[in-house]
Amino acid sequence: MAESGARSLKWPMRLAYVALSLLFLALALLPFQTVPRGWAGPDWGVVLTLAWAARRPDYVPVLIVAPMILLADFILMRPPGLLAALMVVARQVLRRRAISLRDAPFATEWLTVAAIMVAIAVAERLTLMVFLLDQPPPGLAFMRLIANILAYPVMVFASQLLLGLRKPQPGDNDTLARQA
Repeated sequence: MAESGARSLKWPMRLAYVALSLLFLALALLPFQTVPRGWAGPDWGVVLTLAWAARRPDYVPVLIVAPMILLADFILMRPPGLLAALMVVARQVLRRRAISLRDAPFATEWLTVAAIMVAIAVAERLTLMVFLLDQPPPGLAFMRLIANILAYPVMVFASQLLLGLRKPQPGDNDTLARQA
């Protein structure tokens, strides 16, 4: 019975991920200030994707993550496909670690995701450097990375409180065991 309940939540949660991604993208486009900021806030779409991929990778399949991040790349005028490709790789890494993260304390999960965020930032920076593309100033890129790492617990708490997104327990269903 628990498996049919988990299956019935899969598509509504996927739609919730798409809706939240579009909401965060729309909020990123709104002009809250007319003066340029001297600081960089978190990329909520990235934080949302990594939080959900670490907790419930079946709710964020690659065929949904790639188009959502690619759409954000186009709309936010980032190099098209770079962050989308890196996020697909990060999602796959988190999917492979889902069983070990399921039993790990939150600090371990947070450190794992923070290491993945650092890897994404370094890979993105190196790729932009290799192809001689414009890069954000190192200070702003570092601020964005720190903001993403600090926003992760907020996203996990909000997802758990508002949407009931929890780590699967060992007896809930066997979807994580089938994915590994």
